[in-house]
Order: sequence, then structure tokens, then C-alpha cells
Amino acid sequence: HEHMERTMSYARATIERIESAGKSVVSGTIFIADTLHSSKGRFVRQWHAPAGGLWGSMIYVSTLLPATRLLLPLAVGISCCEALRDNGADTSEIRWINDVLINGKKVAGILMEGFFGTRSREEYNLIGFGINIINSEFPEAIKDTAVSLRDYLGTTVDLQTFTYSFLAKLTWNFGLLCHAEDCYLQEEAWPGSHDVHPVIRRWSQLSSTIGRRVQFGFDVVEDPQYQATVTGMSETGGLMMKLDDGSEIVEHSGEIRYV
Repeated sequence: HEHMERTMSYARATIERIESAGKSVVSGTIFIADTLHSSKGRFVRQWHAPAGGLWGSMIYVSTLLPATRLLLPLAVGISCCEALRDNGADTSEIRWINDVLINGKKVAGILMEGFFGTRSREEYNLIGFGINIINSEFPEAIKDTAVSLRDYLGTTVDLQTFTYSFLAKLTWNFGLLCHAEDCYLQEEAWPGSHDVHPVIRRWSQLSSTIGRRVQFGFDVVEDPQYQATVTGMSETGGLMMKLDDGSEIVEHSGEIRYV
């Protein structure tokens, strides 16, 4: 699409339209727009989405087991980070859960929402992604904390090539989730390892979050809750942290900023 208000809203409307026609929604359906007019991230935060970025959403039918479903956000962050690295951004990394940074500045954000079809009651995962590729102008509020791939490389990037790369990574990493789940159900072990899920292992390789001092909050910008030191990742993708009093906590949702 050339223009859209929000791809997530369009995804919901598409589900309702297809279900109303008595048909099934194809899992993996993706909508991409050249520009978005009313895009937003978590809560009511606006997301700047001019021409030159990769803005879109995926409809993913919820067929995974609950424990595997918790790892979907990690798989999307991995896919984005891998695509950026394959296209020259060697220093890109993931900040839990799935913000992607280049040299400490945000290059991509992922938004995940659950949705139930009103007719089928089928559960869907709606996965929104925004990646700054060749757009280089940002609003005043974020110009010091945002970056694009072109800014980092100092040269232009083929947006279509990057898009194909990102979608290929999504295909691989979502397939890895399905494969790992199948292996575990058959053998009670993760493929390639008996104690660490391959998606968590790959996420850990691409992130510097573990070991960092962080500020945590469900809305860390408007309502930071506490500071802690990250000690690891749980087997379901939760962030394991040690508080200042020595106690430990695991968070599965929310967001962090490095201190």
C-alpha cells in the first residue's frame, strides 16, 4: 500500500472481513505501507513513519503452545537484528524485549497485540514492525535517540532488498519456533541443546541486555517502577533481574531502559 492510517487496524479489519465471508485467514499474511499517518508504538506513543522505512504488520494465527507463544516477540526482534546485520549494521543489537538498537539508538520497534475473531473466536497474534531504513529525518522529540540504517552506513540502502531479507528471517525464526516445539513434544529436549531453547540462545547472542543495570516499567517512560541488574533469561523468555535488596524477579512483559 502507498498510504495507510495503521497497519494493525487494517489487519483487524481484514480478519473481520474474511471471517464474515465464511473463510479462514491465512496465517503469515503481511501488510506493508510506504507511509503511515496515525502509527503508534506502545501505549499512546506516536511512531514517525514517513517514506523510506519498513512499516507493516503480520497476522499470525495462534497455533503454538502457550510457552512457545511467549517467545514470538523474541523471534521478531531476532529477525530484525539479523536482517540489519546482513545489510551492514554490524553493531545492531536487541534490547529486551525486542527493541533493536544501533550504537545505542533505536532503529526498530516491534508491537505485538492479541486479537480474537468476533465470529470464529480464533485467536490471532498481530505483529507490528517499524524499521528505519533510508528515512533520516526525525521529530525533535526523538532525533537524538533514533537512527536509520542509512545514517549508520553513510550510504543508501535498497529498501526492497532489505524487506525481502527481513521477511526471510521472519520465516526462518518462526519456523524455528515450530520446529523446536515439535522436537520438545517428541523428545522433551530442544534441538541442538538439552537445556536452552534455540530462540533464547540466539536472542542472547544478539543482545547486550544480560548483565546490564536497567530501569524497568510497564510504561518505563511515563511510570518507571524500579532499577535492577539483569541476570539472565528464563526458559519462557522472561527477564530475570536482581533487585537492590538481593531478591530476584522475573518479568514477562514491560520494557526497560539501560541506566
